[in-house]
Amino acid sequence: MSNQEPQENLDTVIAELEKKCVELPNSLLAHHNLAMVYRKAGRQADALTKLNKSLEIDPLSMETHVNLGALFFEMGDLDKALAANTKAVEICQESAQAHANIGLIWQQRGEADKAIESYTESTRHDPKLATTWVNLTTAHIMAANFDEALTAAQRAIDLDPDFSMAQNNLAVAFYYKNDFTAAQLHAEKAKSLGFPVDPRFDEAIAEGIAKS
Repeated sequence: MSNQEPQENLDTVIAELEKKCVELPNSLLAHHNLAMVYRKAGRQADALTKLNKSLEIDPLSMETHVNLGALFFEMGDLDKALAANTKAVEICQESAQAHANIGLIWQQRGEADKAIESYTESTRHDPKLATTWVNLTTAHIMAANFDEALTAAQRAIDLDPDFSMAQNNLAVAFYYKNDFTAAQLHAEKAKSLGFPVDPRFDEAIAEGIAKS
């Protein structure tokens, strides 16, 4: 019953928003909101249709381009995700979320330097996005910039001390700085917050402590 009730509530919201879209066919807000609920319900094709409808109504809706990019990313189409977020940046250069999304695309493609550039731009426009600092940490680790990784991870933890991935990434950065005791401390903290720390990482930390 507990699993069914949220779905029933979601179906009710969808029905109400679908009715609103019929009543207000030229309402950007109505179509965009329905797209977001479709996406939450896992109805990606329907979400894509409504986001495209939103752009027909307002081609310069930055938020719609950002969400379209996020949807394409979820669907595995990185080229279209990049194009949508790039368009969002063209509309609003200060969109921290669009820059962060572009960074994630470059990270997914293994382009660490490009990811770092985009994440850094995102933090310049909104330094309070903890997730961006976490992803910047990962990109710096990919690029073997371990001092910068430590700084980025600490910024994420300063913003959200209970961000389990930030604790894990800080542990990884400390590991590559050969500070195995600090790495173990933050790995344990990450686990206490529910992060699935790789057992092989635990073993590597233990080996580092034993040798130091």
